[in-house]
Amino acid sequence: MGFIVIYDANVLYPGSLRDLLIRVAQAGLVQAKWTDRILDETFRNLKLNRPDLDPVKLDRTRELMNKAIRDVLVMNYEPLIEIVDLPDADDRHVLAAAIKAHAQLIVTDNTKDFPEPALASWNVEAKSADDFVLDLIDLNRSTVYAQVQRMADAPAETSRNRGGRALFTGARRSPQQRRGAATLTGPGGGGGSGRRW
Repeated sequence: MGFIVIYDANVLYPGSLRDLLIRVAQAGLVQAKWTDRILDETFRNLKLNRPDLDPVKLDRTRELMNKAIRDVLVMNYEPLIEIVDLPDADDRHVLAAAIKAHAQLIVTDNTKDFPEPALASWNVEAKSADDFVLDLIDLNRSTVYAQVQRMADAPAETSRNRGGRALFTGARRSPQQRRGAATLTGPGGGGGSGRRW
């Protein structure tokens, strides 16, 4: 199994990114972890900010996320919250979960709230989702590209399993929207990172 990572709520909020992060964990590149509290924050914000998404489908998405990755939920981390120190006290639960899970990495788009000196004594590092995905491409390009291709090919899954692709995004989209939402330029193609989220 790959190294252990905690996904923060802000990287689980965008549907395509959530889908990719779950798929790279299912492929064995990492051992992904989160907590009920992290999911509470993710789905509370989705329901608040995206009234166009069906709350029942979002609840189902959460349920399916917890089933999608073996041993994904970190539990009994709460006693550690009071002993960690971060600039934003509301983020301490994420570091506490990382410590409890023996995670090496927190994937978050709020890296400023997880400064290196506060994490170093716990042997934990924080990386943005972009840097994390780029590192995974360096680690195993073909596996990451295969997961992106699975996302692009998801309409076939949807036809077999009504709402199949939507299980991680909480909403159905056209095949063109899916392909545009999570495209990585294949080996040897394009300049820059080649990513469009």
